[in-house]
Amino acid sequence: MRLAVIGAGAAGLMAAYAAASRGACVTVLEKNEKAGKKIYITGKGRCNVTNDASPEDVLENVVHNAKFLFGAIHRFPPERLMRFLEEGGLPLKVERGNRVFPVSDKASDVTKCLERYCRNAGAEFRFGAEVSSLARDAESFLLTVGGGEERFDAVVVCTGGVTYPSTGSTGDGYRFAEHFSIGVTPRKPALCGIVCRMRPEDDLQGLTLKNVSIRAERNGKSVRSFFGEMLFTHFGISGPIVLSLSSLLSDVPMREVRIGIDLKPALSEQVLDARLLRDFASEQNKQMQTALKSLLPQRMILPVLARAGIAPNCAVHSLTKAARASLVAVLKDFAVQPVALRPMEEGIVTAGGVDVKEIDPKTMQSKKMPGLFFAGEVLDVDAFTGGFNLQIAFSTGFVAGNGAVDLFAK
Repeated sequence: MRLAVIGAGAAGLMAAYAAASRGACVTVLEKNEKAGKKIYITGKGRCNVTNDASPEDVLENVVHNAKFLFGAIHRFPPERLMRFLEEGGLPLKVERGNRVFPVSDKASDVTKCLERYCRNAGAEFRFGAEVSSLARDAESFLLTVGGGEERFDAVVVCTGGVTYPSTGSTGDGYRFAEHFSIGVTPRKPALCGIVCRMRPEDDLQGLTLKNVSIRAERNGKSVRSFFGEMLFTHFGISGPIVLSLSSLLSDVPMREVRIGIDLKPALSEQVLDARLLRDFASEQNKQMQTALKSLLPQRMILPVLARAGIAPNCAVHSLTKAARASLVAVLKDFAVQPVALRPMEEGIVTAGGVDVKEIDPKTMQSKKMPGLFFAGEVLDVDAFTGGFNLQIAFSTGFVAGNGAVDLFAK
């Protein structure tokens, strides 16, 4: 059985190995000059390869179509992926939030390990091989590659989404799907920064906040909150917890959304008020902008005071109980007004894609076109940060590669 795997990213490499290791004649067609180009930029070049979590925990972190992924994640869960990589000569380590990285902190080592697995199993790689069209006749699939035509018995499409187009993710897989009348849902950026309307006094660009909580409300109802690290930017906010929050807002009109940052999530309002009273007791004659230095980063002080309606030069001893209550409220709910998500090109992953209603979750095969499989980001599946999206790619790639072999083993 001749199998073409289009795309040598995480899903493609896993699909190629899974099929080749079972005897299929596998050709990996990659438009770039090397494999795993998007893997190289994940985790800031370190590659957060998965999350050391149970299948159930992985599925809880899937934003769209978790039910579709149930079988794939249980069949090839994080524990199995981690064992697979370490047995392939890639030592791993687990960091905060159960994020898994190579011990070397080099994303290139992940790609090398996967490519080595594929080559040892007999898979052939062809780089600079862009597939411009994909068709089907009575006998096989006909691929146009670099101007020439080639035939394959089955095809696994692992072309990614449309974010980070410089890595080769330019939406080819959607075009292939539509050619066979396979549905493709609208694509939107996921895991991206959020453009916000900031106040004139918010001189916060470049400031990183750690151990804070961010939450969104839609028309007064809570959407979800995340705890961890965030960053103020020239356009608004970004950072790990903001990226995760953004994935829940891709389908929501921003005018209905309010975002609040809890600067002291470990303290209740009552405990925080008591802390302020203790801090202020020894600083009665100081100005408020000075008295808050032990509580907040310097650049947060003026924006917090402005939102609380307290003058920066207000003496601590003149602060009223009502003003202190207002200060506590702002510290627990520092509001920023979202305007939009950042452009598609800046999303870490793509939300939307090949409609999973038209894909068999047990094999990743198209229900309309036997022999045509889809895996990875090209599917309408996405998850929060923490290694979950790469795990989805590996799991669906594994299922697709095996599904292709099983099709011809019957």
